[in-house]
Amino acid sequence: MLQLLIECNKNDAEALSDWLEQKNAVSIMFTDKYDDAILEPDIGTTPLWANVVVQALFQEQQEAESALASIKDCFPYINPRIEPLPEQDWQRAWMSHFTPIKFGEKLWICPSWVDAPEPDAANLILDPGLAFGTGAHPTTSLCLSWIASADVESEKIIDFGCGSGILSLAALKLGAKQVMAVDIDEQALTATRQNAIKNEINDTQLKTSQPDVLNEKVDLLIANILLRPLISLKPRFRELLHDDGLLVVSGILEVQCSELIELYEDTFTHQSTTIQDEWALMVFKAK
Repeated sequence: MLQLLIECNKNDAEALSDWLEQKNAVSIMFTDKYDDAILEPDIGTTPLWANVVVQALFQEQQEAESALASIKDCFPYINPRIEPLPEQDWQRAWMSHFTPIKFGEKLWICPSWVDAPEPDAANLILDPGLAFGTGAHPTTSLCLSWIASADVESEKIIDFGCGSGILSLAALKLGAKQVMAVDIDEQALTATRQNAIKNEINDTQLKTSQPDVLNEKVDLLIANILLRPLISLKPRFRELLHDDGLLVVSGILEVQCSELIELYEDTFTHQSTTIQDEWALMVFKAK
């Protein structure tokens, strides 16, 4: 296995990615050359850093060398290089990065290839895959910890921006009556349904749809999304909650909390804030 490394600007990165796929690259990954964070992308976009490193993996040396020569012809201002990758069991190495994670006293998120540490606990089987969300990111971790400590038994819940469905499925494992998982990304809805099947959760417990289909009020709505959509969705969240219903939001930075409290104060009462690694989870009550 060989890797072709290409340092470029973001304007060339996606064109290079499309072109490398045609050259039989088995994997293409973007990373940031200078470790600059992208904190607030627009909905439906795939943002890139100003300076990107494109890493393309090739099975055969001839294919890597052919791609290298073609890049130099088509992108003469870019200086790609080929480096060997150490021999190893790539699947096993990748799998070793994912181990069971515990939230609260009884919720575990477990990859399918590992035995659950506590068989009698609420064990959610979830593998990395189609959509973001395996519990490792602070915003997801904050939401899972909150769900694990709250009394969600027999509740009807909306998971707004469900991603992999991890929050929906965790709530159902902890006794929620029904969860409506919604997302604007069809791939996320597909991942949520697949994860539900893997966890033996049926379609009477879990409903999946686009957000605009929702018309039923609930007592709890969870939204792990970014600040700008949280602001624009404020009236929609209120429509979907009963009086005194709880709104739990994450996906925001600690420095953004005061802004959200101020913008929500006419509609929601701030209840609490929890911080993890500069990210925040906030709980509001509908007025």
